[in-house]
Amino acid sequence: MTGEYSHTIDAKGRLFMPAKLREELGEAFFICKGLGGCLFVYSSQNWADFESKVSAMPITKAIPFQRNIFPTAGKCEPDAQGRILIPQKLREYAKLDKAVTVVGLGNHAEIWNTSAWEELTKQQNEETLAAHMDELGF
Repeated sequence: MTGEYSHTIDAKGRLFMPAKLREELGEAFFICKGLGGCLFVYSSQNWADFESKVSAMPITKAIPFQRNIFPTAGKCEPDAQGRILIPQKLREYAKLDKAVTVVGLGNHAEIWNTSAWEELTKQQNEETLAAHMDELGF
C-alpha cells in the first residue's frame, strides 16, 4: 500500500477510505492502535498474520500486548460510499477530530490526525532517510 490521502471524519465518526487502499485492504479489514498516536489498518490476511505472531509470543509478553491492542481493535466494512466507522476509543487514542491523513505503508495503512502527521513528517529529513537506506543495503 502506498500514497498519502487527506480526508475528514464526519460527526458520526465515519471516514472515507481512499478507493486505492480499499482495493488493497479488501471487503473487510481491521483497525487497531498504532505507534506514535496513529491507527494501523490491516487487511484480513495481514490481521490473521499479526494475530499468529502475537499468539506465538511467550505468554508473559503476549498478554500485556493483547490487553493493549485487541480490546479496542475493530473489524471494518466500508459502506456503499466507501466510509468506515472508526470506534470512539480509537478516535480518542489517535486524537482524530476533523482533518485526517491516511497513508499507505507497504503491508498496512495508517490513519493520523493531520496535525500530528505534518509534525512527524517535518522531523524526517534526508539524513534520516539516508541512514535507513544504508541499513537496508541501498
